[in-house]
Amino acid sequence: MLVKWIRCTVVDRRGFERGQRKWAGLLGEPGFRGQGGGWSRQRSGVVHTFAFWESRAFYDSFMARSHDRLASAQSGTFKDAQVKLFEYRFDVKTGFEPRFTDADLVRVALCRIHEERVEHFTLMQEKVWNPAMAGSPGMIRGMFAEAPEQEFLIMSMWRSAAEHGKYRTERVERLALRAQTEADVAALSGDIVELEPSWTV
Repeated sequence: MLVKWIRCTVVDRRGFERGQRKWAGLLGEPGFRGQGGGWSRQRSGVVHTFAFWESRAFYDSFMARSHDRLASAQSGTFKDAQVKLFEYRFDVKTGFEPRFTDADLVRVALCRIHEERVEHFTLMQEKVWNPAMAGSPGMIRGMFAEAPEQEFLIMSMWRSAAEHGKYRTERVERLALRAQTEADVAALSGDIVELEPSWTV
């Protein structure tokens, strides 16, 4: 499965939201699995969107045919767009599917890993972080995906901000020490995204 992550800063909120609803046109596209997104809780005006495709071939075909028509509705409503494609590697918890209707919040982490530490980082994800997150009440599902240049996307969906809050600070610090995260990670950026139900496709 191919995962597309987009982050941008919105300059015309009403225009952007109107355009975002036009992405419902993705529903008939071959290989399209789902899309959702929302507003950053930490950065004003910043939006994250996540789209899922069965394969790179389906995605490339869509980009060549229909993408520009759907995207034109949002032209001029945002700036500083960043787009990255990742290949799904494994679930966080079990049974990941690109569904957004039962979650309020997405936690996303983008990590660039030192080349010689990729194997260790991936193993720690499976052995340390996954069980801890899977055992957290309120964490519905998540996934771990990889891009070229040792970049990884870790995404978890939460039932509510309150549930996610219980998982936070002291627990995360303890886990990071156990997983030797600092030695693995060259660069890390994360965000908490409040899902906008009307953007779910």
